[in-house]
Amino acid sequence: MEPNKTKFLIVRFSSIGDIVFTTPLIRCLKEQYPGAEVHYVVKKKFAMVLANNPYIDQLHLLDGNLDELIARFKRERFDYVIDLHKTIRSYLLRFRLRRKVLSFRKLSVEKFLLTRLGIDLLPQNKHVIERILDTLKPLKVYNDGKPVDYFLSPEEEFDIRTLPDRFRNGYVAFVIGGQHFTKRLPYEKIRTICADLKLPVLLLGGPEDQPTAERLERELGEIVYNVCGRLSFNTSVSALKQSTVVIAHDTGLLHIAGAFNKPVVSVWGATSPDKFGVWPYLNSDHYEARVKGLKCNPCSNFGTASCPKGHFKCMWEQDEAAIVRAVRRMMLTHSRPGTNR
Repeated sequence: MEPNKTKFLIVRFSSIGDIVFTTPLIRCLKEQYPGAEVHYVVKKKFAMVLANNPYIDQLHLLDGNLDELIARFKRERFDYVIDLHKTIRSYLLRFRLRRKVLSFRKLSVEKFLLTRLGIDLLPQNKHVIERILDTLKPLKVYNDGKPVDYFLSPEEEFDIRTLPDRFRNGYVAFVIGGQHFTKRLPYEKIRTICADLKLPVLLLGGPEDQPTAERLERELGEIVYNVCGRLSFNTSVSALKQSTVVIAHDTGLLHIAGAFNKPVVSVWGATSPDKFGVWPYLNSDHYEARVKGLKCNPCSNFGTASCPKGHFKCMWEQDEAAIVRAVRRMMLTHSRPGTNR
């Protein structure tokens, strides 16, 4: 190890949104701590989120065999392990490395009490990114007040010339998917929003979203253009980056939009942005689509496969007209004729 170097291992195995939330910590640590050598370990399937991050000196990938990884880490002789995941695996890694540890307060008990018993002991009006950055206070590293980071290679950029001509002067990127059912708008709501916008809408999502996107194409025609499952994840990020306005459920792409300061309409179902501190971070133009006043909300901090109450009011009572108005206002405010940012 070079003199005056301090080696840090940041641990966050998954998932996309949670990894994105850690990017301000990576940046602040690298920029504010003299001689910081920053390593990061993540599951191999999420490597693309950090692959181009210039603040990481070495990215390590977990591909099922933790023992091999720990053996390699022992040779690295880290000075600190920064545990931002706090699972059995991360505790095991910490125990076996026996290095100084800084750990994130995950508030799992508090989240359980809120979603299961309605007892709210969570911190108020504090974004999870701010809580993550609190982990570094013992090192005198603090929040720099900047948004999340996301970096793309030139090879991953989306070529908007492949889109129909009507998309060239701006379009809405609609992230139609979500990992869990209770995070996603019903099909009928998505269809109404796309139809009523009367604007070019690019449908973004993974292979699992193809049936929904293809049905929208059949029923709405040229109003929408479907790239679900046809692009790599990072090329989808590039397509989002070049959009004028983003509509998204509580997904990784919603939070990645903050890296590019996109005007965003966030759509919330079972989860709660204010209770869990996961609203879009530092976006300058944001409309929150959420059914307020439901006693059963939030029912989960991750989302579930079905509505525990059976009525799914948090999504069925969403106001499509309000979403359409917000998007159209944003398009008028942020569009620049003849360009696509």
